[in-house]
Amino acid sequence: MEIVKKAWKLGLVNMHIPQKYGGLGLNVFDTCMIGEELAYGCTGISTAIEGNSLGEQPVILAGNDEQKKKYLGRMTEEPLLCAYCVTEPGAGSDVAGIKTTAVKKGDEWILNGQKMWITNGGVANWYFVLARTDLNAKSPAGKAFTGFIVEKDSPGLTPGRKEINMGQRASDTRGITFEDVVVPNENVLGTDGLGFKIAMGAFDGTRPPVASGAVGLAQRALDEATKYSMERKTMGKFICEHQAVAFMLADMAIGIETSRFAVQRSAWEIDQGRRNTYYASIAKCLAGDVANKCATDAVQIFGGNGFNTEYPVEKLMRDAKIYQIYEGTAQIQRLIISRELLNSAKQKVQ
Repeated sequence: MEIVKKAWKLGLVNMHIPQKYGGLGLNVFDTCMIGEELAYGCTGISTAIEGNSLGEQPVILAGNDEQKKKYLGRMTEEPLLCAYCVTEPGAGSDVAGIKTTAVKKGDEWILNGQKMWITNGGVANWYFVLARTDLNAKSPAGKAFTGFIVEKDSPGLTPGRKEINMGQRASDTRGITFEDVVVPNENVLGTDGLGFKIAMGAFDGTRPPVASGAVGLAQRALDEATKYSMERKTMGKFICEHQAVAFMLADMAIGIETSRFAVQRSAWEIDQGRRNTYYASIAKCLAGDVANKCATDAVQIFGGNGFNTEYPVEKLMRDAKIYQIYEGTAQIQRLIISRELLNSAKQKVQ
């Protein structure tokens, strides 16, 4: 939290919150540029900051003026974090399969269930929570779920232990349990039944910045590998002078530049007020894959040293993997891309 507090003082947190509610009101393109540089330094820290943005995005999209003043306003008044509570132990990519329920009793809702892998879970001031409000299993996802704003100090809300993950360990990741948590009706986002659309709509604004984080990590991997290859000698010359290594560096550069352009296109589209789902998924998928390839190749260029914690690239390799998992797996991104592609093609032939 100390680093996040310093970032908050510098204006590097909550950059997308509208000026009306105390934020900078930056567009997605701007936040992607900044996000890449933060991730270049440490993707664990940048994930904590971006996790904040994801938690706030449903409020920005669907909150009424009072909700925005209360929950976005407080984020700009002091260094606080929030969290996006959707994933569950048995429902990750299958969001429609979540089991957490919310039952209405008078002017309140009673939440019960468990969330898992929640970024900022143990340090959040409030949570966006997606819960099933239509208990009919046959009800479509577009009508079965509702989004709620839940205060951290709500009785019955219990964060689990901090998970020790493979990488990005500076990010606080936990499970969250809800046992008869009472939420006032005024904390419903949008209207009853719109939660799924709100939760999924948030990704159009957050996937480009997440992808920019992957680009930042990939750039760091290339820079570290290039520097090392210009210092390490084998067979009488620097290893960068061996074509096998030089071509690895070239491939890393190709991947980084193309993924950066994909991120910028996806950010630019939504900044123009256009639906960017197709481009956001391409950026997220490509940048995640490139980050993993660049980190792996950087370790290879470092050789045995790359496998050791005394050198920076083993951390990059561990940190990179999550970019193919969180905010929609690489496979889910391909599912979205193919669906958007085919829907567009069908419209052209009609």
